Amino acid sequence: MSGVAEAGESSDGVPVLRTDRLVLRGWRPADRAPFAALNADGEVMRHFPSTLTATQSDDMVDSIMAGWERRGFGLWAVERADTAAFIGYIGLSSPSWSAEPMVEVGWRLARSSWGNGFAPEGARAALDFGFSCVRLPDHEIVSFTTVQNAKSRRVMEKIGMRHDASRDFDHPLLADWHERRHVLYSISAHEHRADGTVGVAR
Repeated sequence: MSGVAEAGESSDGVPVLRTDRLVLRGWRPADRAPFAALNADGEVMRHFPSTLTATQSDDMVDSIMAGWERRGFGLWAVERADTAAFIGYIGLSSPSWSAEPMVEVGWRLARSSWGNGFAPEGARAALDFGFSCVRLPDHEIVSFTTVQNAKSRRVMEKIGMRHDASRDFDHPLLADWHERRHVLYSISAHEHRADGTVGVAR
């Protein structure tokens, strides 16, 4: 799977990226219920401080949609190309707590979709978009997670990101949480191209 996406634009102004097996698109009202269900799944949220209520999940969708309008990039709703089933999100964000500007690639998928390689496939498409269409601080994209989150760390490695131990950090918003320590991975445009992807097709 290349992960290289073909891009279009939906009526809400959010670019639509299509990979071999996924569609990354804007958010729809019908996405809210399955998104709330995955945010209430303790296994999906194992490496977060808590699960989310339906209201908290809806607030997150509202924030994601507002982010797209404000920045021109964000977290896409993801559906399987074969079934059109919503399976979570993949995309780019800018952490509000960071003292330095950064762009992060991230993902959160329903447990029923795990083990199929969807996260790295979609994340590569998000990297393609980021390096082609977004003005990036230091020409890099980062990703971070808790030290214990081995699954996400494997995805970061599969998409060509490298762990920079000198930039590991204690999350400033999680002072009292036992998984406060986070690892940081990064990738440059050159490293991404060397990994075998060439940008979003137009």
